[in-house]
Amino acid sequence: MMRKLGVFENISLDGYFTDALGDMHWAHDGTHDPEFTQFTTSNARGGGALLFGRVTYEMMAGFWTTDAARQAMPEVANQMNDLPKYVLSNTLQKGDWNNSTVLVGEPVAEVQRLKKESGGDITILGSGTIVTQLAQARLIDSYAFVVCPVILGRGRTLFDGVKERQALKLEQSRSFKNGKTFLSYTAA
Repeated sequence: MMRKLGVFENISLDGYFTDALGDMHWAHDGTHDPEFTQFTTSNARGGGALLFGRVTYEMMAGFWTTDAARQAMPEVANQMNDLPKYVLSNTLQKGDWNNSTVLVGEPVAEVQRLKKESGGDITILGSGTIVTQLAQARLIDSYAFVVCPVILGRGRTLFDGVKERQALKLEQSRSFKNGKTFLSYTAA
């Protein structure tokens, strides 16, 4: 059976995953919500493997390996550090983050190969350029979004460059007291 490829992203109400400066800190602003914290921790227990572009990989490695991350979200930090990680990059020579493998080939071909290998499902975090390329190639099986109650006005969308309409089927939705809404879709 072929591995599934999913996307998990925080997006603003107006559809951006980064602001105009490439920053994503706005996704973590807001009211503390124990139910949302539990939801985040539960998602981290999902297993499988993670897939990143170089920029997101370096940002994630720079945070999840710190004492601050381990103190703030110990279970999530443990999972992020322990899970197998793939990074698509033409410039990174090796991955220093625990359990990391650098993939230097063309992203679509590399992901097609990964999906055929044995192992758990793969989740893309951040990595908008990678999401666009893989969505265009129709390699993404599911999309999960946390819609944050903020309007950014401008920034980067995940799907800029996707040339064809792609229908999705809503699988799950859930609202939280902090104003965030979780939406999960599968390719139709």
